[in-house]
Amino acid sequence: MTGALITGALVAPTAGASEPVPGGAAEARGVAVAAAKAAKKGIDWKDCPADWGLAKPIQCGYVTVPLDYAKPEGRKIKIAVDRIGNTGSPSERQGSLVYNPGGPGGSGMRFPTRVTNKNPVWANAAKAYDFVGFDPRGVGHSAPISCVDPQEFVKAPKMDPVPDSEADKRVQRKLAKAYAQGCKERSGRMLPHMTTPNTARDIDVIRAALGDKKLNYLGVSYGTYIGGVYATLFPNHVRRLIVDSVVNPSREKIWYQANLDQDVAFEMRWNDWKAWVAKNDAAYHIGNTSAKVQKQWNTLRAAAKKSPIGGVVGPSELLGFFQSAPYYDSAWTQVAEVWSAYLAGDDKPLIEAAGPDMSDTAGNIASENGNAVYTAVECADTKWPTSWAKWDRDNTRLHRDYPFLTWSNAWMNLPCATWGAKQHTPLEVGASKGLPKTLIVQSTRDAATPYDGAVELHKRLKGSRLITEKDAGSHGVTGLVNGCINERVDAYLLKGTVDAKDVTCAPHATPVPAKSDSAAKAAKAAKVAKATAVK
Repeated sequence: MTGALITGALVAPTAGASEPVPGGAAEARGVAVAAAKAAKKGIDWKDCPADWGLAKPIQCGYVTVPLDYAKPEGRKIKIAVDRIGNTGSPSERQGSLVYNPGGPGGSGMRFPTRVTNKNPVWANAAKAYDFVGFDPRGVGHSAPISCVDPQEFVKAPKMDPVPDSEADKRVQRKLAKAYAQGCKERSGRMLPHMTTPNTARDIDVIRAALGDKKLNYLGVSYGTYIGGVYATLFPNHVRRLIVDSVVNPSREKIWYQANLDQDVAFEMRWNDWKAWVAKNDAAYHIGNTSAKVQKQWNTLRAAAKKSPIGGVVGPSELLGFFQSAPYYDSAWTQVAEVWSAYLAGDDKPLIEAAGPDMSDTAGNIASENGNAVYTAVECADTKWPTSWAKWDRDNTRLHRDYPFLTWSNAWMNLPCATWGAKQHTPLEVGASKGLPKTLIVQSTRDAATPYDGAVELHKRLKGSRLITEKDAGSHGVTGLVNGCINERVDAYLLKGTVDAKDVTCAPHATPVPAKSDSAAKAAKAAKVAKATAVK
């Protein structure tokens, strides 16, 4: 989904300062204390635990940070980190490149595998940088939080997100309130501190522990909001900063309005995918016009509502699977192939892709944890509307024209209306003094983080350069093959150079119908795409 926010800002100036300290003077002192300790201690790098799925030569370790930066000597938590050394010579090395994939709730621990898997897009950067991933606070191996039993969380089928009546809405409201209560009961001590500013502070402590004087950072999706907050809090600590597929950092957008904006953008990208499916009707036989594809979707949804497919795939599960297509171009062929197989009489790939795997306990734990962190960060970052009348009015209005995601998105975020922990005030993101040139990359038709977010952050980060991928909409641009973008990212990371002015690039190649071995294989690939999608 989108990014998270920053904790309550604007405190009194520190001694000798002429301006308020962004995010709080006590927190600023606390992160300085924690960073100094981390720099002295370093990281005890070891082979990663076997069950982490990170083979040699990737190494793992922990960095200790305060739970509350206003109380740096108080309770501590450990942040899991991993790395792989640069592939070039010692003289080519330029430090560490720290990565966050988004969420909130996403783990960056797979980042070093871009080197071990020999990803060609990142080959040049890997010569110069150690690739460093981490689990943000609350995620994975970093003091993980939980809101409900993971096996209960993945159970299906769930209630249709589109309400048929006021009674349906009352049930969904009750579920959201119970989820918020579960978060408080299971993870209450962590909740007030699950903010974007605290994650940015954690990154500064990680930077110090790595031995880097300044930070090199790549953030995607929600990771862009972390990057913007870091640039605001620590402009003098930035060396290279790339943000890709940008959360709108405006305080008015975080987070309620950002999710409403998302509903509009998802409808746009859903329409793009339907047009592509229709264009490739010879391969998929779903419909040769967008209207016919939409009619097939309505039929599928209605059938699953009446009788869940395989007993587990109802409208909610269908949406969870199909929304990976508006998220990522890489899912277009996979989702279409699974759908095509279903229409041809084979429902097994769809059940496998959209339904839960109750035997995958580790995956279910990760899924529940990711959702818990998403909720905790967005609820903690800002004060949400508490009036159900407002939620109902806004989402009813949007659903009329943008029905694909609207109600599903509303119920996902509704726990924030009855949140049982402190909700902060967003930081005013922006930096001018001390911030070096930064790079912003964005596609114009992104569903999860609409294009306006990149434009807004560009205004707020002085000296930033915006690369626009026109007429494209895949979420996460820097990992795609597009020479116009790849060459500029390499030039920035390796030489610190950017163009004299903003750049517009042609779109990357449009997906072509896959010739996979089977729809089951496509289902497996699509399920992976669904599991790794940002919220």
